[in-house]
Amino acid sequence: MNAREYLEILHVAERLKDTPRHCTTTKRRTESVAEHSWRISLMAFLLRHEFPDIDINKVVDMCLIHDLGECFTGDIPTFLKTDADREIEDNFLDQWVKSLPAELSRDFTDLYKEMDAQETKEAKLYKSLDKLEALIQHNESPIDTWAENEYELNKTYAFDVVAFSTWLTELREAILDETIQKIETEG
Repeated sequence: MNAREYLEILHVAERLKDTPRHCTTTKRRTESVAEHSWRISLMAFLLRHEFPDIDINKVVDMCLIHDLGECFTGDIPTFLKTDADREIEDNFLDQWVKSLPAELSRDFTDLYKEMDAQETKEAKLYKSLDKLEALIQHNESPIDTWAENEYELNKTYAFDVVAFSTWLTELREAILDETIQKIETEG
């Protein structure tokens, strides 16, 4: 990869800094997709000693690239995203990945295949962190920023994806405790 190719990749990825997500921060600022990706990457890094049998570096890689498709389509909340939306995002992302230098294109393609298959512990951990971070962010944001359906979603969402891990299930239950406390005190 030459310097120009490197810069072009960074210019595309920079779009995530300006791509708003559905969540707000503690101070009511709309969160960007880049901030979400950074935090799930940090979450993975912090778990390297809790999951010694998992390649945490690969999980961090997955976390860093998982929402790059939103550079082209923007963020659509999970509860609103349709199969047609996913197909459009996947097509744009696939075209972009194919345009990358060959070695990077292979790296991205291999990671995305593993992430989509959800068969490895690494892919399952990445997917769990992606969903859990959204719940954590909602608990951190002012409750009056929540959509009506999020009261129930914050109570039920992601238990299925964390079921493979006792540690993650305990984390999900701790997040639920924070949700219930927030609803009781702020709702």
